[in-house]
Amino acid sequence: MKNTGLAGKTVVITGGAAGIGRSTALRFASEGCRVAAWDVNDSKQEELVRELCSLGGEAVFRKTNVCDANDVEGAVQETVTRWGSIDILINNAGITRDSQLVKWKDGSVAGTMAEDAFDQVISVNLKGVFLCSRAVVPHMIRKGSGVILNASSVVGLYGNFGQTNYAATKAGVIAFARTWSRELAKYNIRVNAVAPGFIATEMVEKMPEKVIQTMISHTPLGRMGRPEDIAEAYVWLASEAASFITGAVLSIDGGLVLGT
Repeated sequence: MKNTGLAGKTVVITGGAAGIGRSTALRFASEGCRVAAWDVNDSKQEELVRELCSLGGEAVFRKTNVCDANDVEGAVQETVTRWGSIDILINNAGITRDSQLVKWKDGSVAGTMAEDAFDQVISVNLKGVFLCSRAVVPHMIRKGSGVILNASSVVGLYGNFGQTNYAATKAGVIAFARTWSRELAKYNIRVNAVAPGFIATEMVEKMPEKVIQTMISHTPLGRMGRPEDIAEAYVWLASEAASFITGAVLSIDGGLVLGT
């Protein structure tokens, strides 16, 4: 085990049931952390908790809707009651509902992004980050320390075709990090964001092979990232090694921006 200073810390990971969230939960557990994994999908919660505990940490899963303020407040209180504090919050939960703003064909409107698709993504990806952070921060202030890490994306930095809603939320959580880093530094709370590129999650791996190869061709390192690549970044940013870093955005994209 690396000496990251994370052993015994309590970390909350939203969207912790699968993909990057699951890999992140496993990585923090391997550091001896107490891991609270929150997700709306509870189909494999027992399996996840067993695996987390087998790595040397303590773990609990809670079915939690990050869009529901009361549910979030309840989840935070349960975590604090169980372990006394929350040291690290990783705002990882997110969804996509892709569509062009306006699709134009043969001189007329052939489709638009539905208002419901816009609202759903804003609610989970942006409001959810706000609600979770708002609920956790008072406990960090009382303790006099804490780390908040927001999951952004390279599309939050540079936009992407068909992702008006998603790109807006990922830019928004960067703004959150930069704003909160100013507000919370006096309480010894650091806030940063990570901006992944193309990552080989279960969702991405179900895409057509042609689409996957196009993603890889735009990435100078010649591969998609692994969820573990993002998990390692989260661990580093949460650790004492990054104790003078706040308000930053770390791109983890294999050079994707260089290849665009």
